[in-house]
Amino acid sequence: MERSKVMKMTMAALGLALVLMVQQADATRYIVGGGGIGWTTNVNYTVWAKGKQFYNGDWLFFVYDRNQMNVLEVNKTDYESCNSDHPLHNWTTGAGRDVVPLNVTRHYYFISGKGFCYGGMKLAVRVETPPPPPKAAPLDEKSGSSPSTAVYRGQLVIPAALAIAAVWDAFVRIW
Repeated sequence: MERSKVMKMTMAALGLALVLMVQQADATRYIVGGGGIGWTTNVNYTVWAKGKQFYNGDWLFFVYDRNQMNVLEVNKTDYESCNSDHPLHNWTTGAGRDVVPLNVTRHYYFISGKGFCYGGMKLAVRVETPPPPPKAAPLDEKSGSSPSTAVYRGQLVIPAALAIAAVWDAFVRIW
C-alpha cells in the first residue's frame, strides 16, 4: 500500500517536471476596462483598447454587475447603432465574469444591451495573427552556443533535477 502511494507521488512529480519544461504560450487575458473598472458605464472602451494588440488566442475577461448588464457580440452595424435585438453570440453566463476567446482573426464587436450601450458600454477590437517567434541568435563560433541555448538549458535543468530528486526519494523510501 505504501509503495503505491510513493509511486503515485513520483509520477506526479515527473508529470509536474514535464509541464514545467514545456514552453508557455504567449496568449494574453485582458480584463476589459482594466482591473479596477471592469465592464461598466461611463468608460470609453475605445480609449481603453487603443494601443493594445489583440492576437488570435488571446482572451477578453468581462467583469460586471450580472443583475443589470450583459455581454453581447454583434455585427458592426448593430455595434454602431447599439442594437441588441439580434446578437451573434450572447456571452453572458449569469456570473458577471465572462471570458471570450479571441480565436479567429477578424473584428469583434461587443455591446451591453438593456440600454447600457448608449452609455458607452461597447467595445470593438481587431484580432490579428500573432507575429512569428523571433529568430534564433546566430551561433557564437568560439563557444558553439547561442544566448538562447543557455535559457533553454535552464528550463530543462531545474525540472530535471526536481524529477531526479523525486525518483531518488521514492527509491530510498521503498528500500
